[in-house]
Amino acid sequence: MPSLRCVPFRLLLVFSKNLPFPFNPLTVHDPINTAEDYPQGKYANRSLARIVAFQVLYQDDLNPGSAATFGEEFLRDELPDHKPIRNFAQSLIDGTSQKKAEIDAKLKQVADNWAVSRMNSTDRNVLRLAAYEMLFMETPRAVVINEAVELAKRFGTADSAAFVNGVLDKIV
Repeated sequence: MPSLRCVPFRLLLVFSKNLPFPFNPLTVHDPINTAEDYPQGKYANRSLARIVAFQVLYQDDLNPGSAATFGEEFLRDELPDHKPIRNFAQSLIDGTSQKKAEIDAKLKQVADNWAVSRMNSTDRNVLRLAAYEMLFMETPRAVVINEAVELAKRFGTADSAAFVNGVLDKIV
């Protein structure tokens, strides 16, 4: 029977078998989105750009100022071969960040009995992204609402899609 001193070392070897040596948890990362996460179809690239832009905005909402350091690297990692789509995602991030106060005022105006700060952070960032695209870009309203509802279904709660749909319908 092995002594107790050997057991932790054996466990370490079993759990670290597939990890690079020396293991540094801060440098080991895989892309957040996998191939199964990518939308399919004719407009899949713009949908992917919205997914990645939402993730950066969500991160920045929870950790203010992180988009400046985290955003560009994340876009390069998640959209490595898609420069035009990466540029579209970056324009969504930059525009939403720059117009955040104006967008929040509009959301407060149309979201009955809801303060923007009290909204679920996922819903809040989906709404900000969609409101920016509806108010300041040329994307058709129906496309923006559909994309926002899909983001809410994917990242939000069971009630997020209906909430996002209702608020966005009142914006324009």
